Amino acid sequence: MLESLKKYISGFASLTNEEFALLASKLVIRSFDKKELLIKAGEVENYLNFVVKGLARKYFYEGRTEIITQIAREGEVVNSAASFLSGSPSPYLVETLEPSTFLSITRQQLEELYKDSPGIERLGRIVITDMFLQKEQWEHECLRLDTRERFLRFVENNPDLMQRVPQKYLASYLNMKPETFSRLKHLLQRPRTATR
Repeated sequence: MLESLKKYISGFASLTNEEFALLASKLVIRSFDKKELLIKAGEVENYLNFVVKGLARKYFYEGRTEIITQIAREGEVVNSAASFLSGSPSPYLVETLEPSTFLSITRQQLEELYKDSPGIERLGRIVITDMFLQKEQWEHECLRLDTRERFLRFVENNPDLMQRVPQKYLASYLNMKPETFSRLKHLLQRPRTATR
């Protein structure tokens, strides 16, 4: 379980064995069944969650419509970041899409680690920065790419999610109607005829 976290961390920074052991000592293992909420809208986000096993979605309501802003799988981090960092109520819900296991840490424990370890403090800044950069990059793609381009880019980069995530959730994440997603998926699956 800790190996997947160690691999994730190594993509950002090098921790000494002592620093990693200190970090690991503060983590809690949390397991959820399918369709369980990690956080509800209006609650304060207490945890930063690393997905060890499973899948989760982060979303909010626009009227009665669910707007999905993140789909997190193994080796990724999910939470309501602004709520976690500020202590304000979250507009988001985070729900599992499969039975899932997370390594989680509270903000208070993270702040204590930052005081005790400059290496962990640096890692935290890098991870949080990366989360915001990914969010901004995704928002930019949603504005710049047309519906078909967004769909094709997603399929190319996330073929596993096409099998694991309900189609209506993928459509919401890609900011398109479910019927548009279905049509594009059908076109993608249709065999191509040979040309001479």
